[in-house]
Amino acid sequence: MECPHLSSSVCIAPDSAKFPNGSPSSWCCSVCRSNKSPWVCLTCSSVHCGRYVNGHAKKHYEDAQVPLINHKKSEKQDKAQHTVCMDCSSYSTYCYRCDDFVVNDTKLGLVQKVREHLQNLENSAFTADRHKKRKLLENSSLNSKLLKVNGSTTAICATGLRNLGNTCFMNAILQSLSNIEQFCCYFKELPAVELRNGKTAGRRTYHTRSQGDNNVSLVEEFRKTLCALWQGSQTAFSPESLFYVVWKIMPNFRGYQQQDAHEFMRYLLDHLHLELQGGFNGVSRSAMLQENSTLSASNKCCINGASTAITAIFGGVLQNEVNCLICGTESRKFDPFLDLSLDIPSQFRNKRSKNQENGPVCSLRDCLRSFTDLEELDETELYMCHKCKKKQKSTKKFWIQKLPKVLCLHLKRFHWTAYLRNKVDTYVEFPLRGLDMKCYLLEPENSGPENCLYDLAAVVVHHGSGVGSGHYTAFATHEGRWFHFNDSTVTLTDEETVLKAKAYILFYGERQAKAGSDKL
Repeated sequence: MECPHLSSSVCIAPDSAKFPNGSPSSWCCSVCRSNKSPWVCLTCSSVHCGRYVNGHAKKHYEDAQVPLINHKKSEKQDKAQHTVCMDCSSYSTYCYRCDDFVVNDTKLGLVQKVREHLQNLENSAFTADRHKKRKLLENSSLNSKLLKVNGSTTAICATGLRNLGNTCFMNAILQSLSNIEQFCCYFKELPAVELRNGKTAGRRTYHTRSQGDNNVSLVEEFRKTLCALWQGSQTAFSPESLFYVVWKIMPNFRGYQQQDAHEFMRYLLDHLHLELQGGFNGVSRSAMLQENSTLSASNKCCINGASTAITAIFGGVLQNEVNCLICGTESRKFDPFLDLSLDIPSQFRNKRSKNQENGPVCSLRDCLRSFTDLEELDETELYMCHKCKKKQKSTKKFWIQKLPKVLCLHLKRFHWTAYLRNKVDTYVEFPLRGLDMKCYLLEPENSGPENCLYDLAAVVVHHGSGVGSGHYTAFATHEGRWFHFNDSTVTLTDEETVLKAKAYILFYGERQAKAGSDKL
């Protein structure tokens, strides 16, 4: 929005010596010393934390207004300051009096000058830090893949995602998708969309609550977020613009309560798929997909219309066979899927850890076998037999008719009881490499051995006891190294730690033909 308060609130020089030392995205709140979501006041250059941390930036504004309450309204309009602040990570500007993000500037362009100054400080700090890390790495052994900083193991060049208020479910999914190379590269290579015209054309777009529904693009904000995650220019990125668009087009995820990461992933992929079916700067997204040689027509799977990058990468096809137990009539139906939801077999549900001694460990193969095994439908799921012309007892069996390039497996850890949604906290053993899906195929003889092997790309983990509480993190592999993504914190980790995780969502990528032949 166009803010009328900039002239009375933006008073600091862009090269002010009052700014703290170090990287702006890591500045600490002057009250609570938190370095999460720092905001700088454009009146006095003091730094405070945002409203999703402890809210000291807003309190700084409110405290500044107290001495003015006895003034006349006209005097208050002239003297009120400390109303405008800037996010030290995304450089977006916010006015507390307007209660919205700001897109305009002062006559002297002070806001843009401050923004550029903060960007320069961030780049300088990053360059110095990278140089320091490079020296440390050069002095370490060749086998060392971890860098110790302040006693903790930290990742190099990886970027975290700031928690905007119980948004760990979104952060874990975004980090997982960003490490699926083919998927991420497709979006990062899309041309940028300029959503604004007129006076703000050419500037960075900051979404505000005053914008209409027609001015938001999930694909564009998703593209921007993926581009930011592996640039290595900052320790954490704030996905507030993407979260704003999510609120706009996915009403189920409005508010700041904890959400189900799997449910969010499905909504996200479905909406990306729908938007990709539309036009893009005069070019059909489907046409762009056809031009991409890595996503050939033979790999496409249509869901709700034309094929897109979503269905080309995640799309597979199931064959659902239902047999009437009375007359033997067989019914076959083909269903496209973007992920498979697997039950954890009931006999394993009391085993909570890998080393627990009471019985065998549940494996991913057990869950897949339970999904594809022949099942007799119970009385509540009677099949309408067209030959018998009434509902009859029947059996059901799933076959995979076509495997996707990226196989997404969701373990059904949350189950409704009479009043509660309980969590199944069973440990499920899963392979890092060589998940063999050939035995679940409808026609395995038509698939080469290399087309049925999958290697793990990412894992989403839920910590806690319930779907409405707890915390989500993700593990993902990038350039041969495993990372643990915990909101704004990213650390290097090892395969042993990944294998101990209680997986909720697993992302497996199709193995290239040149790889080895390990099998599950």
